[in-house]
Amino acid sequence: MISSVYTPPLDPYLDILFEDDSLLVLNKQSGLLSVPGRTDDRKDSLQLRAQDHTGGALTVHRLDMETSGVIVMAKSKDSHRALSRQFQDRKTDKDYVAVVAGRIEQDRGTIDLPMRCDWPNRPKQIIDHELGKSAQTQYQVVERHDDRTRVKLTPITGRSHQLRVHMLALGHPILGDALYATGEALAASKRLLLHAERLTITHPVTEERCQFFAPVPF
Repeated sequence: MISSVYTPPLDPYLDILFEDDSLLVLNKQSGLLSVPGRTDDRKDSLQLRAQDHTGGALTVHRLDMETSGVIVMAKSKDSHRALSRQFQDRKTDKDYVAVVAGRIEQDRGTIDLPMRCDWPNRPKQIIDHELGKSAQTQYQVVERHDDRTRVKLTPITGRSHQLRVHMLALGHPILGDALYATGEALAASKRLLLHAERLTITHPVTEERCQFFAPVPF
């Protein structure tokens, strides 16, 4: 059962990986919202903390509250437009690391399953071959154990909860996933074992290709 009490981590308050006049790159902790929630008790978020630091950071993309890892924010409207266009046009490269239930025997593969919101149970998402939007995820096994597998996940599309739903559909839910895992897979970890490890973008001013990395905390 998902707790309704929001207790975001405070240490570190803001984990800055890189900053210049155009960009603020952060390592978001699991349990912290990317943007403020609708109610007063859920206002604390990476966005507000970044805005306190810079005076006006702009959100370009998000990570689920339970997911940790690299997020880039813009420090100007021009940078925000350029970065948003990169995400929209799939010009960014993203790699995640997850620990999933069970032993994945195939070394690598591509999951191509369309998704949509499960409206009666939102924010949950489901696979729907008739009404779902196209969604693709590449996976590569990093390490195998008898009861779990560490995998690198590369999303080709950016659907909400895509990695979590695709791994569930493969029969290997991510450990600690309060929305999609059950039984031993849910109980195996107090947090969702999903982390955005690497993000590669084109710098909105210099046009150089930049890669940012946040070490996996599990």
